[in-house]
Formats: sequence, structure tokens, C-alpha cells
Amino acid sequence: MIRERVLSEANYIVKNKATIRETAKVFGVSKSTVHLDMSKRLIGLNSYLYYEVKDILEYNFSVRHIRGGESTKRKYQNYKF
Repeated sequence: MIRERVLSEANYIVKNKATIRETAKVFGVSKSTVHLDMSKRLIGLNSYLYYEVKDILEYNFSVRHIRGGESTKRKYQNYKF
């Protein structure tokens, strides 16, 4: 059961270039669970898929400050100060 979830999460991340948060929301588990699945469990199941997921997650990590800035901009765009 855990094995299927881990592989499903990994395939979802690769297919959709999804973040940990997006994946957790889709699968109904916590961010910590997805992170544990991707960082510890996946390498034992499928090392090729592990490295694909790792590249996507590293990219997402490298651009998160940009995503945060865009989100904040959208939040305050409609306010009139």
C-alpha cells in the first residue's frame, strides 16, 4: 500500500512538475509524508524515478522565492492604500 502511494506520488510529480504541497493536497496526505516518501522511500523502490523527482523538487526549491513574491503581489494588488 505504501509502495503504491510512493510510486503514484512520484509519477504525479514527474508528470505535472508538481510541488510537495500540490502533491500532498492531491493525495490527501501531509507535506511531511510526501517529503519522506520522495527523499527516503522512493530510492529503494525506483532509483531512476527518484533522480527525476529529485531534479524537479530541486528546481521547485530554487524558484520558491519567486513564487512567494508573485503570490504576495497578487494578494496586495487589489488593496488601495
